[in-house]
Amino acid sequence: MTEIPADPTAARRSAAPSASNSARPPIDDAAWGVPSGEESRWPPVVAVVIAIGLQIVLPTTLIHGLGPRWLIPAFEGVLLVALLIANPHRMDRAESNLRLLSLSMIAVITLANVVALGELIRALLDSHVAGGRALVFASVPIWITNVIAFGLWYWELDRGGVTARMLENHRQPDFLFPQMSVPEASPGWAPRFIDYLYVSFTNATAFSPTDTMPLTSRTKLLMMAQSLASLLTVALVISRAVNILK
Repeated sequence: MTEIPADPTAARRSAAPSASNSARPPIDDAAWGVPSGEESRWPPVVAVVIAIGLQIVLPTTLIHGLGPRWLIPAFEGVLLVALLIANPHRMDRAESNLRLLSLSMIAVITLANVVALGELIRALLDSHVAGGRALVFASVPIWITNVIAFGLWYWELDRGGVTARMLENHRQPDFLFPQMSVPEASPGWAPRFIDYLYVSFTNATAFSPTDTMPLTSRTKLLMMAQSLASLLTVALVISRAVNILK
């Protein structure tokens, strides 16, 4: 006598995946990440504008290796305006040809912040550099820019990018969000920019993943790099602040 499975639908799904999902293992769709819909461009745009503004207010001591103060912010602004002109409202599948432009902008923001962080570390370790209080305060925009930059990286890279996540047969997810582990709590849920920004913030504050786990090697390396940058900033700033108070 043939035993009838308790959940025939689940049995059929695991035994015979659909044609659209044939490129990946026959696992639960929610755990793989359901396809996302169109996403508003404005949350990441606001984040980029804030990052540019934070770079503008950095002390000259920390940005002299980047050329004139206006150069990097102006270049980032040109890339952002180009993206807005090409697609001003929502991210959709037509956005895929603009991904290289978006990645270039994020790379410039990250590189400029790494240079500023390097100059900050050098200045904080040099006991002869004056203006210790200004350097301590300058660490705040560097730390916030670090959160924004890596939030943009996570958002742009997960499952192949913003537009790739809209496809049924998108590649392996880079992050395991809680909603993917418990799909019944949020049926049809898909991550948005704010979710990746939250992952970046918690990683920068806890120096490790919290409720969202990295699944791929490149994501783990990115989170390691972010945690290291955040740890260096916080540790050196605290030590210099203690010396100032003494």
